[in-house]
Amino acid sequence: MNMKIIVQITGILIVLIGIVFLLKPGVMKWLMEFIKKGKRVYFAGVIRFTLAIIFLLGASECSQKWIIAAFGILFLISGLVIFILGPEKIRKIFEWYQKQPVLIFRVIAVIALACGAIIVYST
Repeated sequence: MNMKIIVQITGILIVLIGIVFLLKPGVMKWLMEFIKKGKRVYFAGVIRFTLAIIFLLGASECSQKWIIAAFGILFLISGLVIFILGPEKIRKIFEWYQKQPVLIFRVIAVIALACGAIIVYST
């Protein structure tokens, strides 16, 4: 399977996650609650590093290389931030987000949906 297809499938998954979060913002709150327990925060960092590798390796095969590479760099930076800040600071950030109104969660969902759509279009 070539990397372009993997990037495209990843974009589709991001769109689907955005739709779920938009329709059911409580799922995002539940996910934050789940991730902030113990060392699970690091798992989120590993996922981001994995996505960075997929996007950076797949960028050369995509029609809009620079967009896919930019997402790869963003995933790489966000993964680094998770490991640099550590679980305690990430928990505090999640706790702050969990106290925000539902509208904020819906805005985040729309951003995720739009990013996924851009990824799919750019492949």
